[in-house]
Amino acid sequence: MPELPEVEVTRRSFADRIADAQVVGVHMGKPLRWPLGCDPKVLVGRTVQTVARRGKYLLIHLDQGLLLLHLGMSGSLQFAAQLPPRGVHDHFELETSRGRLRLHDPRRFGAVVHAEAIDDPVARKLLGGLGVEPLEVGFDPVSFHAALHQRRASIKQVLLAGDIVVGVGNIYASEALFRAGIRPTLRADRLSKPRALRLHGAIVGVLQKALALGGSTLRDFSSAQGESGYFQLDAMVYGREGQPCRVCSSPIKGIRQGQRSTFYCPQCQKP
Repeated sequence: MPELPEVEVTRRSFADRIADAQVVGVHMGKPLRWPLGCDPKVLVGRTVQTVARRGKYLLIHLDQGLLLLHLGMSGSLQFAAQLPPRGVHDHFELETSRGRLRLHDPRRFGAVVHAEAIDDPVARKLLGGLGVEPLEVGFDPVSFHAALHQRRASIKQVLLAGDIVVGVGNIYASEALFRAGIRPTLRADRLSKPRALRLHGAIVGVLQKALALGGSTLRDFSSAQGESGYFQLDAMVYGREGQPCRVCSSPIKGIRQGQRSTFYCPQCQKP
């Protein structure tokens, strides 16, 4: 699943190029996770103002209303003046005066949803429960520790929940916990303040590094310009079960948590 770095890389790869474009057509493929919520024809004639991000949602602000776009498990965007003919897995295309924005999503867990405003019930339902953005000033380390202290679930599961800090998905939660030296099975409320502060810094550092490397391409992720990410080549634990730890040479362990794969070093990460 594309995580925060991949979504932000995608945003940066087309946001400036689509700004001020007028919508001249909307093409719908097979149904996605949620319905668009409006007649596609009403979008024609509207102008794209900005493209923002909230967690793993892209927010395409129009001069009237906005589109909330989620890439789901396998989605990716393309934006170009000309694109090949739409294929069987191309389920949404916004044709504009500056190019075509196309959502390719083989598993159709993604979504494009129209809302009249950022504070209307449609947008609030999707965005209202999201936690603090980890790369913005609101991600305060002391508040982070206080919030963790209220949770009895494992720290990995709490990070993935997204209601304390948003966008730290499976890859980057595993990597941040390694950097912080914390076992992913440790209960969140048992993290001392120093360890929570170390984890806070690790989350920021891992996400910043992932952004610098264009995100992670594990299967078919690419930016809206078709560029792959390279963070996975530098991963310390994710996807490395049985391989030697890059720090201590102990074999990396792999377990399942909440039906998701978790990777850690039993020597470097303490319970």
